[in-house]
Amino acid sequence: MLYLENLGKSFEGLMAVNDVNMMVKEGDIHAIIGPNGAGKTTLFNLITGYHHPDTGKVVLRKEDITGLPRHIICQKGIARSFQRVNIYPKLTVFQNVQVAVSSQQGYTFSLFSLAKRIGRKETEELLDELGLFQYKDLKGEELSHGVKKQLELAISLANKPKLLLLDEPTAGMAPEETRITLELIQMLSKGKGLTVLFTEHDIAAVFAIAKRITVMHQGAILAEGLPEEVRANPEVQRVYLGES
Repeated sequence: MLYLENLGKSFEGLMAVNDVNMMVKEGDIHAIIGPNGAGKTTLFNLITGYHHPDTGKVVLRKEDITGLPRHIICQKGIARSFQRVNIYPKLTVFQNVQVAVSSQQGYTFSLFSLAKRIGRKETEELLDELGLFQYKDLKGEELSHGVKKQLELAISLANKPKLLLLDEPTAGMAPEETRITLELIQMLSKGKGLTVLFTEHDIAAVFAIAKRITVMHQGAILAEGLPEEVRANPEVQRVYLGES
């Protein structure tokens, strides 16, 4: 699904991503972990066009998408969420998702004059699928943090991606919200054939759902493999123990 070749990015001489080579298999739930400052979010920004790499390339399904504009990358099948929730706080849950659905269908309109019929069926189906239908008339700003993150996930899915990038999807969540979110990610991967690449500090969450794990440290890949291989890796243990 995704291949990164010799990907590098520096900021004012500081190497944020250093010669990263990585492959994400279609249909996998693939986690990227590492200490703060390891380069995980910068890597996401390079994949999705928020930053242009200094070296290397990003290949999606054998197509080089390096440096393409963000909206073109989205159209090619990549969607993402962010560490900080990215929704419209003054719109209802229904309207938040309807905007994304309508955009995917090629409609444009003012956010202040939403055409109620556009994308209604698809919006309702997404809300029901992600357990958000009960909140459909609440404004984004009225939701709990966990429900806001679920709403952001619904917005991402409205674009019908093939590859979904989630930047710390359970950050700040209560245990029950975390459980629901992890189950949603597994359901989406299995039920829709969606490939998921995510970063996460909650190691228990990572080992609960990841099929493959990449460990980053100081901008480079420290280790990669199956969860049990990564768990037993002495260098990975040293990095995390050092951070503690």
